[in-house]
Amino acid sequence: MNITEIKLKQIDGLPFPRSMVVYPRKEAGQNGLWHIALFFLRSLQGEEDTSSTHELRGMGRPSVPLSADLPPIIFGTATFNSQYNADPYALATTAIVHRALSAGIRAFDTSPYYGPAEELLGRALSAYFVRSNFPRYTYRLLTKVGRIAAQSFNYSPAWIRKSIKRSLSRLDTSYLDVVYCHDVEFVSPAEVLGAVVELRRIRDVEGSIRYIGISGYPVDILCSLAEMVLEETGEPLDAVMSYANFTLQNTKLAVEGLSRLVAAGVDVVPNASPLGMGLLRRKGVPIGSMGDFHPAPDGLRNAILAASEWVAHQGEKIEVVAIRYALESWLREGSPVGVLGPPLARFPDADPGFTSAVTHGVGRRLGVSVMGVSNIDELDETLRVWRSIIDGLEDKGDKDDAPTSEEVEYLSEGTMVATGASSPSSSTAASKTPSALTPSGDIADRKWSRDRRQRILKLAEGIREILGPDWVNYTWESPGKGFVNTPCDNHCDMDEPACKTSVYDRGSRKGCRC
Repeated sequence: MNITEIKLKQIDGLPFPRSMVVYPRKEAGQNGLWHIALFFLRSLQGEEDTSSTHELRGMGRPSVPLSADLPPIIFGTATFNSQYNADPYALATTAIVHRALSAGIRAFDTSPYYGPAEELLGRALSAYFVRSNFPRYTYRLLTKVGRIAAQSFNYSPAWIRKSIKRSLSRLDTSYLDVVYCHDVEFVSPAEVLGAVVELRRIRDVEGSIRYIGISGYPVDILCSLAEMVLEETGEPLDAVMSYANFTLQNTKLAVEGLSRLVAAGVDVVPNASPLGMGLLRRKGVPIGSMGDFHPAPDGLRNAILAASEWVAHQGEKIEVVAIRYALESWLREGSPVGVLGPPLARFPDADPGFTSAVTHGVGRRLGVSVMGVSNIDELDETLRVWRSIIDGLEDKGDKDDAPTSEEVEYLSEGTMVATGASSPSSSTAASKTPSALTPSGDIADRKWSRDRRQRILKLAEGIREILGPDWVNYTWESPGKGFVNTPCDNHCDMDEPACKTSVYDRGSRKGCRC
């Protein structure tokens, strides 16, 4: 059979589905070889795969795990919301997304609850620049269902179907790579289980979803629900996303959650909000049009402020230390529930300076982080830190890349705080180049990166000494006291124009909550 016959061959009377060329399913049997052959044919001919890399519709759970498909850095869009910014429509969201793609980012996390975030992200991804340079199969989209507003949740099958339909429309895509049940601690376990079952039905029958997970804040609840889903269905969750639980201030995700989630068969555990929803900033939590939304008590905020002032005296910024600590430490600590995707993807016009960042780490599982930004400067700074972190990684198995004694001590509960210390040791020397990435600005300096890692760990130790035992690993209640779910009385048709405007759009807290 010649190459032309391979290209034209049909299986069971159907043309080759492009969706299976990358991940041939076991159910395809020997036919999977035809898809592989066609994939290489298309590659040789330079043919663009515009359909996706997701499985053939109605084929069930993907044969390839999420960990083989996802990159370790995900662009979060919670900041495209009035919770963090007074007017999210005023943000240069399209330029930010395009810059992220050009820099090698290949995954975006969003939610209907993030006000206009889905709409803004979809608008950016629909632009000619993206369509002509980044076909849909080259990046991953992660969104959520179930949370409508601050006090409103709906996990019913009917609502989930409507929410998926709306997300597909807003994001201008035919499929979603990952769908989470959003903030699962606010509803009953039975509702979570029902939502997971419905999402899997959509995956199996309609094919518009690839992977399914849950997200939320309390680590114990996330673990318990992951265990329940496995016990009740026999199929583990593909992903469990936690936020603000692996930071300078709180490492409960590693200390209390990691082993349980692994035992529950969870494939990937992204760590979101390394700044603790903006808590770990010199200026404090961001204030959008919704006012001060953050649940952290005044005592914790004051302790963070004191730590920030100490860090400034060391010639550093607390947010820079916090970002680097969380990204770099979870890259290693989260590896059991990490991914194999490249840390950064290649792009023909990319800066050649970060070539190393797209090759180091390949072939090993790396912990996944979700990082949100509000402007291009924040994006560039985050990416510079990320590239430097990746550049410091050694090859798999290299003894130089094993956890350091500082990391082991830092993450072992009971030795993380020097009790009674009002201020950290002054042994940490002030940097001559505050918050610089390398002394020369060169991001391809592996030794500098490893040295920087040690400095960050020392600074983290000092910060936690200032926080003290009262605030290290402190977590706030979620849901808060007195929470009552008040779903919208009139779950109207999402296709109606009025329902395409979120309660948080343009900073308004009025209007349709659907």
